[in-house]
Amino acid sequence: MWAVALRTLRDPEEAADALQDAFISAFRAAGNFRAESQVTTWLHRIVVNACLDRMRRKQARPTVPLPETGFNEPASPRDSMSDKETKLVIKAALDELPEDQRAPIVLVDVEGYSVAETAKMLGIAEGTVKSRCARGRGKLAKVLGHLRNPDADANVLPHESKSSRVRQASRTQQQGEGR
Repeated sequence: MWAVALRTLRDPEEAADALQDAFISAFRAAGNFRAESQVTTWLHRIVVNACLDRMRRKQARPTVPLPETGFNEPASPRDSMSDKETKLVIKAALDELPEDQRAPIVLVDVEGYSVAETAKMLGIAEGTVKSRCARGRGKLAKVLGHLRNPDADANVLPHESKSSRVRQASRTQQQGEGR
């Protein structure tokens, strides 16, 4: 539940406060639990609601704190600068998503919950979870495409086919030779 709160709010202090609010709410509502779902699903739903309530109250996008590192800290062989940059780029891309798309993507793609579990947690239909994830993934693909294929030509428009680019290059070369 800590991971859900932390990935949803992206701020450890806000996540801790939301988690505390969620557990207080769960304690107060424990008598109303109807056992129609698993207790973990019920608790995760309460955590997600507490996070969403905090986000709505702030009415601003949370900031991503920079890691505090000093020169005396031991270097980690697996923690290279490019990995840190990639994580920051991914966090920034998630920040650009609307709240209604970010929450399902975090729960399904990052946390690994099923669509059905995510639908119960968010209180929406499974089809809505699927469509919001699809729209969010589409937006993330545009923003993060360079991470998947760093050697791609940045000037190529997404709707252009390779054959149309070859024809255009051929025409340009022929016009240059005709001069």
